[in-house]
This record gives sequence, C-alpha cells and structure tokens, in this order.
Amino acid sequence: MQLNEKGYYFTVLVFGLYAAISLQKSVRDRVEGIPVTTIYYGLSWTSLTLAVVLLVVGLINATLALSEKGFYAMSFVLALFGAIAVQKNTRDIQAAPRSSPGMESN
Repeated sequence: MQLNEKGYYFTVLVFGLYAAISLQKSVRDRVEGIPVTTIYYGLSWTSLTLAVVLLVVGLINATLALSEKGFYAMSFVLALFGAIAVQKNTRDIQAAPRSSPGMESN
C-alpha cells in the first residue's frame, strides 16, 4: 500500500472518530436536556455518514485482498465503537455521585 493510501485511511479514521464522538455527545446532551442546535446535530450525523461512505468507497476501489478490506472495515467500526464507549464511560464517571468506599450516606 502506498503512503498516500495510508494517509487517506488515517484521515478517514480520524474524521470518523471525531464525528462519532461529536454525535454521541450531542445525542446525550439532548437526552439530558442540554440544548443542542439542530444544525450541529445534523452536521454530526452528516459527518459520521460521510466518513463511513468515504471508507466504503475507498475500500471498494482499493487494490487490496478481500481479507485486508475486511480488516480495515472492522478496524474502523471497532475504533468508532471504542471511541464512543470511552467518551460515554468518561461522562458517566464524571456524573456519578462521589462517595468513599465503606461510607454510607444517610
């Protein structure tokens, strides 16, 4: 694989990660009643969709073995899942009530 192809997939991955985290944050903000503009919410969905489409088009046109294409696709999906899970867990931990182990609240 040439260096420009590696750069393309890296850029699509970073773009997808940012879009997924942004979308997850805006969805959670809406659920919690924090105002999110409709345009930002729409741009988050559009960005994530565009990242997925760019990856699919890149893999369809790539001169890679089918197993390599599958590896790139699964790596992309798992990276998006991991980024969303970390962001969600970080936010859950920050929102959790602080208590010391062994201390009961009355």
